[in-house]
Amino acid sequence: MRRTVIAGNWKMNTTLNEAKKLAHDIVEDCQNFDDIDIVLAPPFTNLAAVAEEIRESRLELGAQNLHWKEQGAFTGEVSPIMLKDLSCHYAIVGHSERRQFFGEDDKIVNQKVLTALVHGLIPIVCVGESKVERDRGVTFFVVDRQIKGALKNISSKQLGKVIVAYEPLWAIGTGQTATPTQAQDVHQSIRDQLAVLFDRDAAATCRILYGGSVKPDNVDDLMSEVDIDGALVGGASLKADSFSRICGFKRSN
Repeated sequence: MRRTVIAGNWKMNTTLNEAKKLAHDIVEDCQNFDDIDIVLAPPFTNLAAVAEEIRESRLELGAQNLHWKEQGAFTGEVSPIMLKDLSCHYAIVGHSERRQFFGEDDKIVNQKVLTALVHGLIPIVCVGESKVERDRGVTFFVVDRQIKGALKNISSKQLGKVIVAYEPLWAIGTGQTATPTQAQDVHQSIRDQLAVLFDRDAAATCRILYGGSVKPDNVDDLMSEVDIDGALVGGASLKADSFSRICGFKRSN
């Protein structure tokens, strides 16, 4: 049985005080959700403060990115050692905004995945197609290529420490959401590809999240699909009540 993960990606939002209050309120609202993993990924500047707010709770801390080197002359970057020192357990890797605005390709994503695993961080590896690619009917080709590139040189055993997040670019921050059927089709394709790249047992245990305008009013239907194991939540994670409602989703089957 794959354990559900709900991760809140706060992106470039929240001041220090805002982050502390948001984290505090989420802890209060989500303290009874014992059967899922809940991850908060605030900006780097707020990691330490959020870590303190959630320290006595079941919530875990994630970073929005990481560099593939432990240290060195990489101005503006943050290393896995620094993240571990701040009690991070997860790191989002290859988010579409990193790919789109900062030129991260599959090779860079792969380097970051490998580094995260070496340092005991659980990478949340993001993949997904653009609106143009969806309209051209090449969604599965694009996602397959990204999966193959991101997970190069990963063993079947290591796959158990990897989370994949399918996030169609056309649904991120747009208010549009893939229908449950559309999301399930891609999730199933990802799991099938993992079975080919690794083995069926490893593929069956790998958790695959959906990300793309997840909200309280659509999470129940999305989470009712057999291959959707959780959500990577953007804007809706910036309000404690909406994020807690997502964490308290109700499957229809």
